[in-house]
Amino acid sequence: MVTRVATVAFEGIEARAVDVQVQIIPGSVTFTVVGLPDKAVAESRERVRGALIASGLALPAKRITVNLAPADLPKEGSHYDLPIALGVMAAIGAIPQDALGGYCVLGELALDGTITPVNGVLPAAIAAGARGLGLICPAATGPEAAWAGGDLDVLAPRSLIQLANHFKGSQVMARPEPAVAGAAGPLPDLRDIKGQEGAKRALEIAAAGGHNLMLNGPPGAGKSMLAARLPSILPPLGPRELLDISMIQSVAGALKGGALSNRRPFRQPHHSASMAALVGGGLGARPGEVSLAHGGVLFLDELPEFHPQVLDSLRQPMETGEVMIARANHRVTYPARFQLVAAMNPCRCGQGLEPGYACRRGPNERCMAQYQARISGPLLDRIDLRIEVPAVSAADLILPPPAEGSREAAARVAAARARQSARYAARDLPAATTNATCPATLIEEVASPDADGAALIRQAAESMRLSARGFHRTLRVARTLADLDGEATVRRLHLAEALSYRGRGDTPAAAA
Repeated sequence: MVTRVATVAFEGIEARAVDVQVQIIPGSVTFTVVGLPDKAVAESRERVRGALIASGLALPAKRITVNLAPADLPKEGSHYDLPIALGVMAAIGAIPQDALGGYCVLGELALDGTITPVNGVLPAAIAAGARGLGLICPAATGPEAAWAGGDLDVLAPRSLIQLANHFKGSQVMARPEPAVAGAAGPLPDLRDIKGQEGAKRALEIAAAGGHNLMLNGPPGAGKSMLAARLPSILPPLGPRELLDISMIQSVAGALKGGALSNRRPFRQPHHSASMAALVGGGLGARPGEVSLAHGGVLFLDELPEFHPQVLDSLRQPMETGEVMIARANHRVTYPARFQLVAAMNPCRCGQGLEPGYACRRGPNERCMAQYQARISGPLLDRIDLRIEVPAVSAADLILPPPAEGSREAAARVAAARARQSARYAARDLPAATTNATCPATLIEEVASPDADGAALIRQAAESMRLSARGFHRTLRVARTLADLDGEATVRRLHLAEALSYRGRGDTPAAAA
């Protein structure tokens, strides 16, 4: 007789159904796991054996075969331990045969029989609910599974003995409650930054429309401080955004104690990060920084110090909002709708824009052009706002804190986002659609300028040599400026300010 237990295999944030089939028959004493298991799955037989012995059960002296179907789907991870163990327990009569029929099971076993946490519980719970099943998962991840729905039957045992007692009726486990991560402290506030009014204005525009932003300035000008304060003025997460972000974090193992966080992600990888670390890949095609920043901010400090090929790998996810990792045995797609904030010095010495400074590498223009040439033109073309951040003077530092902080800027950003949500909801677009992410064909309609603005953008497109992407991104920023002003029509004033943030895309090439 074959005992069946339902579990899942992960492809990105999707949980595919896997059927664990356990057969115990007379023959040579072996314990075999088949169905394209990786090393962690193949080693599960030793963990299962140790956990069952610690729980007072002994494996029969027979041939035990575990098949993970479908057999052509690669199986990775340690979460197959618990379904295999429960299948063996049902096959030897330690638990009722029909007890597992309505559950999807995942969990890792320790040698003492305790059930330890695994990644991907939230996607597995959602997939189980869609299939009409309950979920059995480790106790540490029970609060995470509870977010999948109030009508989902969730069992979160601490050990095999506790689960066996529940099925026998001698112990009843309560359903875990959803948990929210505690606040890690207040977010950095814009009130901490003195001076830099132009940079604060650009930061507010980026937050209001979801635009990408580049900060170029000398060391110590406050570029990193500005970037760190962007999350404090972004609107709160919507339900769908929170679910998508949490599913990525669940697969990546970034949810602590099964508690979901309502803060937008802020990822800041070091400039030595590899392409696999940034866009995803490696063993098991794990999500990269661009996916972990989904719905939040990806901050790349010292942008030219990143490897050029690593930077260019951002071009496709910046356009499509997702990244597809293709390997010989994997083809996984992760969401990657992030807001890029980049910071850089004007040149390697950092003083190229300082009046009277002469670079030892040669003329300042050549030094700056060589440094900035590490960033490709197509990547720059995808950045909507490019501003220069001047050095802060001592006169600015001794002034009292500014009157406005993140609270006032966040209120204006929220009002602008509300106008965008109403506009795009009327056109049947998702609630999280912003001016930066709406379709190009639609932005021409909603950001159609008045007569003076149309003449300006036509002239600027020729003189600044704007690409088609640059043209549309200018319209997107102008639409955001109009939303901040509460105006329905994009005017010449908005387009003029939007064009001032793009600069001349051919400046580095011309200087070189």
